[in-house]
Amino acid sequence: MGTYTLKQLEEKANTIREDLIRMLEHAGSGHSAGPLGLADIFTALYFDIMKHDPKNPDWEERDVLFLSNGHCVPVRYATMAEAGYLPKSELLTLRKFGSRLQGHPERLRLPGLENTSGPLGCGLSQACGMALAFRLDKQAHRHIYVVMGDGELNEGNVWEAAMLAPKYNLTAITAIVDRNNIQIDGPTEQVMPLEDLKGKWESFGWHVLEIDGNDIEAVIDACAMAKAITEKPVCILAYTVPGKGVDFMEYDFHWHGVPPNHEQAREALHELRTLGGKIRSEHE
Repeated sequence: MGTYTLKQLEEKANTIREDLIRMLEHAGSGHSAGPLGLADIFTALYFDIMKHDPKNPDWEERDVLFLSNGHCVPVRYATMAEAGYLPKSELLTLRKFGSRLQGHPERLRLPGLENTSGPLGCGLSQACGMALAFRLDKQAHRHIYVVMGDGELNEGNVWEAAMLAPKYNLTAITAIVDRNNIQIDGPTEQVMPLEDLKGKWESFGWHVLEIDGNDIEAVIDACAMAKAITEKPVCILAYTVPGKGVDFMEYDFHWHGVPPNHEQAREALHELRTLGGKIRSEHE
C-alpha cells in the first residue's frame, strides 16, 4: 500500500459517498448509482495508484485519468475535493449556472480534469491519442487510466479504440470498465447484452483482469499488475454495486440518473455514517 492504510482508504471512500449524497441532493439533479459504485475505484486511483499533485495539477510527470462516462463525474469532483484540488464547500455548486462543477466534466473549467466528456464512448479514443503523444514525446513512464461505464460499451467508438490500442501496443493504457450491469433504461443484459465481455476484450487483443471493483485492495493490485504487463494493453472488468452503501439504491437502475430528495438523502447519510447500522453515528 502507499501512504494510506487500507482502513484509511475505506474511510475516505465512505466520506466521498457522503459528499456525493449532499451534492446530489443540493443540486436537485444528477446521477446517483454510478458515482456511489465508483467511489472505491476513484479512492484507489487518487490516494494510492496515480502519480499526481493537487498543488500542481499540470505537473508534467503526472499520470492521466480520463473519465469516459462523464455523467459519473460527481464522484471525481468529490474525490478531487478530498485530495485537495478544490474546497469541499464548492461541491455544493454542482450543476449550478456558472459553476466549475458541471454535470459533465469540462476540461478547461477545473484544474486537474483531463478531458471533457458528455457524449459516451469517447474516453478510450482520447486515451489512445494521449498514449501515442506520450510515445512521440518519449514519456513512456507516464500512465493513462480511463474509466468507462458498461452501458457505454454499446457505442461503436469504444470498439474502434479497442482495436487500435493493441495494434500500436499502447501498454501505457489501463482501461477500467465499471461493470455494474445497469444503464439508464434497465439492466445491461436486457437493453443490449454484453456478455461474454471478457471474451470480447480478449478477442480484440487486450489482457483482461476481473476484480471486485468495491474492494480497494483488489483495485490497487490489479492496476499494479496492469503496469507490469508489457505485451498488451490491459482492461480491468471491475464488478461494482450501483448505489453502493445505500441499501434502497443498490442494484436499482432507476437511480442511474436520479438524485435523492431531502428525506432520501437523510436516510442515505444515516446509513453511510453507521455503515448500515453496524456502528452508532455521532450525529444521532
